[in-house]
This record gives sequence, structure tokens and C-alpha cells, in this order.
Amino acid sequence: MAYWLVILGKLRLAALISLLVSSFLQQHFANGQPLQVPCFFIFGDSLSDNGNNNNLATTAKSNYQPYGIDFPTGRPTGRFTNGRNLLDFIAEELGFPEDSIPPYAKATVGPVEKVLKGVNYASGAAGILNESGRTRGDRVPIDEQLTNHQKTVSRIINKLGRKNATQLLNKCIYSVAIGTNDYINNYFLPQFYPTSRIYTPSHYAEILLRKLSQHLRTLHRRKARKVVVYGLGLLGCIPYEVKMYGANISGCVDKINEAVMPFDNGLKSLVSDLNNNLTINATFIFINSTGISLTSSRGSITVSNAACCQVSEASAPQCIRSGKTCSNRTQYTFWDEAHPTETAYSATAARAYRALLPTDSYPFDIQRLAQL
Repeated sequence: MAYWLVILGKLRLAALISLLVSSFLQQHFANGQPLQVPCFFIFGDSLSDNGNNNNLATTAKSNYQPYGIDFPTGRPTGRFTNGRNLLDFIAEELGFPEDSIPPYAKATVGPVEKVLKGVNYASGAAGILNESGRTRGDRVPIDEQLTNHQKTVSRIINKLGRKNATQLLNKCIYSVAIGTNDYINNYFLPQFYPTSRIYTPSHYAEILLRKLSQHLRTLHRRKARKVVVYGLGLLGCIPYEVKMYGANISGCVDKINEAVMPFDNGLKSLVSDLNNNLTINATFIFINSTGISLTSSRGSITVSNAACCQVSEASAPQCIRSGKTCSNRTQYTFWDEAHPTETAYSATAARAYRALLPTDSYPFDIQRLAQL
């Protein structure tokens, strides 16, 4: 009799777990729109960070006014912009409620249910290489972000069991937007790093791509099957870089844009290689941030070469605490001297999710990836 009670208990537990997983796969919100994927995991730097740097000993933090001035709560959260960032808009496109993907710094405590919809591991100043961004202080490089994700995966497996956890995690979308700091906070800081003296741009790109390939394969081993990889965009057009190096006729620092090009071009090839050669099927897509930038309608944006918030001439390119801001924020590309405004992020996210041109993404866009 005791034997059958044990078996019955196990069957009930299995049924409960299956019901829990099913509810995440089919969840609907008040507006009747279903989640397109059950969870969303985010890796990257300050373009994606939503609060992981808040309690670190670093100058790369944004948990103070005027950051967050246009966020729905009206308060700073640790996002490096005036409102929502790129991945906030992507999450909304995928059907997630506003601000529902917690930063890992807050997701480590409390019930495991907090992480079943996803986690944001991104950290301002983080890079593909562990040493990138070290001049800013503490940060969480992607190596450590992947370690943190493994801890999250283990928690989910402990809660749901390996089979059901795998079923859940295989259907999630994973976002990787990393590499900016390997250039602006490494290669183009020769006073602190020797990389630009040792490596040509092509060789440096090869090193970054080889390391990133290892990271993406690690993510794949940890159940990721739908992965979005973002290009870096026109780093030479960032106001802080223009201030440091001076603008060419283009209005940007051409040598920076040219140096980044081999990396961006290599990302597309890397995505193709992963799609063709991983033994367990997965789909990686590449978002062409540079192409989107060069072909975007300016819309309301009229100022693309200056920060909307007040910055210090002597310090890092971030807003001064409680400093002044421009009143016409929707007309600016950049919020501070390094990070886009909510308006700019929204425009990029719209085309990353639903491609306007065939060159926006490869082999297809995020909307199609979610449908797989």
C-alpha cells in the first residue's frame, strides 16, 4: 500500500509540474494577448542593464536622477537612459508586462517563481573580455553572467525537474548584446590597454569573435535554443568618442567605425556557423544595428551629436547627479554622452523585432524567432 501511495504522489507531482510549465507556455494577460515565449534571458552591458550595477563599486552606474525621468515610475532604476532601454522594448514586443524581467541582483533572493519568466544579467561596462571596462570599477563580464545564468538554470531544474525545465528553457529567447566596451573601454583606451598596439582591428575582431563563440556555445549547452545576437552599431558616432578623438567630415570618428566593422561582419558569419554546426538544433539570429542606424527615418529626432542631460567635462560620459536635462527629449538620439534615449531605443527595437528591410536581421527577425 505504501508503495502505491509513493507512486501516486510522484504522479501527482509530475502532473502539477506539467501544469505549471503549461501555464507559462500559454499565459495570457488582461488584454488577451499571449506571451510569445515563456521567458526572456538578457546578457550584455549598459545598453541592456536594468539595475545590476546599482550596488557595485563602479562609476558605471545610473541609479540616480535624472536617469529614469521618463520611466513609468518616474524614478531611476539603474537603466542608462531617460526611460526604457532596448531590451525593455523587445520584452514588450514579446508580450511581457512592463518591467517584469528582474535584474539578477534582485532575482537571487526570494521564490524561484521570480525567475521563471527570465532574468536580466547585463552589467554596465561589461565586455566579452574580462578585462574590458576595468577602469570603470566593478562590473559583471559575460563570463560571470553565464555563471550566474547557470545558477538560475539549476534553481529552475530543482523546481520543475530536468525534463520540464528543459522544455521551458528551450522555448525562451536569449538576448546577447555585448562587445561595445571591448572597443570604447579597451581597444580605444591606449593609455590603459595595450590591445590597439598589439592587434590590428581584424586580429582583435577575431579574438573577440572566438571568445564570443565560446560564450554562445556555453549558453547553448545550458538549454538555449533561440538566441538573438546584436551588432555593435556606429560606436564612432557616440558623442563622448567624438569629444575624445574629434569628428571627421562624417561627423563621427571614422577610425572607430572602421575598426568595429570586422567584428560586426564576423558576427553574421558566426551566427551562420552556429546554426549549421551545432549538433543539437538551435537558431541564432543577428541584428544589424549599424544597418538599422544608417537606414532609419529620423522621425522626431533632430539632435544626434549631443547629450540631452548635463555631463561633466572632466568625468565619465554619464549625467551629472540631479543635473539639468533638455526639455525636448524625444528629439535627441543620445541621453548622456554614451547611451541612447528611450526614443532612439524604441526605433531600433521596432526593427529588431519586425524587420523593415532584409538587411535588418539575419536569417530573420525576432518575431519569426519567437514563432519557432
